[in-house]
Amino acid sequence: MTKELTGNEIKSIINENFQNLIVEIGEDNVVLKNDKDNLLDFFKSLKDEKKFNLLSSVTSVDFLSKFVVVYHFTSIEKNESLVLKIPCGESRSEPSVISVTSIWRGAELQEREIYDLMGIYFDNHPNMKRLLLWENFDGHPLRKDFVS
Repeated sequence: MTKELTGNEIKSIINENFQNLIVEIGEDNVVLKNDKDNLLDFFKSLKDEKKFNLLSSVTSVDFLSKFVVVYHFTSIEKNESLVLKIPCGESRSEPSVISVTSIWRGAELQEREIYDLMGIYFDNHPNMKRLLLWENFDGHPLRKDFVS
């Protein structure tokens, strides 16, 4: 069974150079700043140095006041998993985060699904377009303020 790391255990494995990205330590997760200049380097470090080579899932949550992108990572080598969260789109204005597709190819369709259904844009995504709905569909149906 894979060991799920606590917030404090996740904090302890984050490279010293990236400690400034930590906003909050939860019981079973860590919330990171949406710092597009440093997040990609952080994610590369997480994969290459810390051996979290499997991105299990990328999803998002609508809190009305903001959106949060949630990442679930697994280290097959260490048999551990962790959860990271990145808030974006405060005031529901142009939510976006950096794409991790260049590091974990499996993120490509998951990021497109989040874009399509929640309207969160992933910067530097190789093919950021709708996945499930047609291009001229008006709105993002999983948002809490979506009206059909």
